[in-house]
Amino acid sequence: MPSILRPPQVEGRGGRSRRQVVVAPPIPVAHRAENDAVDRSVRSTVWQQIRPGALAAVQGLAVALLSLSTNVALFALSVVSLALIPALGIGFALFPAVTVLVRLSLTAQRRLSRWTGAPIASPYAPVPAGARLGTWQRFRWVVSDPATWRDFAWLIPGTITGGVCLLAFVLPAYGLEGALFVPLVLYLTIGWYGYGVFWPMDNLVKAWLAAPQGWLILAGGLAVAHWLVWLHFRFAGFFLAPTRAQELALRVRHLAATRADTVDTQAAELRRIERDLHDGAQARLVALRMSIGLAEQLMANDPARAARLLSEAQETSGHALAELRHLVRGIYPPVLAERGLIGAVQALALTVAPPVDVDVDLDLPGSPPAAVESAAYFAVAELLTNVAKHSGARRAWVSLVHRDGVLRTEVGDDGRGGATLDAGTGLAGVRRRLAAFDGTMTVTSPPGGPTVVTMELPCELSSRRTLPSSGTG
Repeated sequence: MPSILRPPQVEGRGGRSRRQVVVAPPIPVAHRAENDAVDRSVRSTVWQQIRPGALAAVQGLAVALLSLSTNVALFALSVVSLALIPALGIGFALFPAVTVLVRLSLTAQRRLSRWTGAPIASPYAPVPAGARLGTWQRFRWVVSDPATWRDFAWLIPGTITGGVCLLAFVLPAYGLEGALFVPLVLYLTIGWYGYGVFWPMDNLVKAWLAAPQGWLILAGGLAVAHWLVWLHFRFAGFFLAPTRAQELALRVRHLAATRADTVDTQAAELRRIERDLHDGAQARLVALRMSIGLAEQLMANDPARAARLLSEAQETSGHALAELRHLVRGIYPPVLAERGLIGAVQALALTVAPPVDVDVDLDLPGSPPAAVESAAYFAVAELLTNVAKHSGARRAWVSLVHRDGVLRTEVGDDGRGGATLDAGTGLAGVRRRLAAFDGTMTVTSPPGGPTVVTMELPCELSSRRTLPSSGTG
């Protein structure tokens, strides 16, 4: 028998035997760290395998609770409010409130669909300008929207499929109960058996035999949970998603709104250029003209003063030229024309003041159109300025990639977070600039960070622009 199981007896004084304690050598620190790393890797792998199913089980429970608790009640209220319309017109006061509640409930269900890989877009037409909540005009707009009646049509089918989604939670929970809860808790505490799918249980041995079937049901439940929730929302899309006609109508409204924003932005930009020219370069050029004219008059009688005036005129012309260059740089930066978007973004990253360290990851096999390049450049410049001024970050990153006809730009930082589109940090202006090119922007900025701004601009790439070499004149 090994000594670690039966310590050897050593003869002591007086013929007595005493037990010798054998101390095992300590495990080397390197081996211990390696074992810990392996354990963490195994736990991480196991969690990655069960995480989608576990999240889908929670999603299924949320969908089932929302559908079963609200759809039936809202359907009953809808029927009652419509039935009461002939009775003294009570339904006219009740039905608008029911309509609002239905929209709120189904908007929440559409948001849940984003978790599942089958997102459902909002089908509702925009609110008319000047329509206030609770007014008759707003109610007429809601009732005339076909999406409203499709919402009502979904209440009963949604209740049925929402109830089916409950299986996404019940199956894993039932399997976990059989695998652990019955053999470890119920019998040892109250001596009760109640779990058994394939055979009845009346003793502890059979309770433990339920564990394998419990693990089997748990694995099967986690495997099908995502598909149950996904099928629910795919079916819901026939009722809750925009129809083809609605998509076209919403698209036309979106393009009209972005066109109006683009026209307003261009008009404001022209006014800014005019103001900068009037207050800057134009004023200096007028002063330059006056100085040269006065010097011409003094040239014969006071050459020294005329020379001083010409020197001042030369300095004024230099300032005017610098202001014109600055103005042109704000319209289309020369660095874009010289180095392209990749070089321009790299130059922007170098201009961010410490302590912010900017990492750049650029993967563009070609060059976007000049207008798209300019929009992306100014968007990145504005966002990096926000990082330096408002975020309190020590690290930021910029990534550019072109996939499937879309230029995707991501700017993030590890700052304090909490950025919103209406916080006065220029994000709304960036979104308007991108909308002119049918681009989109999403902001993820929880309190405490990190902040990630993702921008997408549809475009095609041309051949990559070559940067000037160091030997080029």
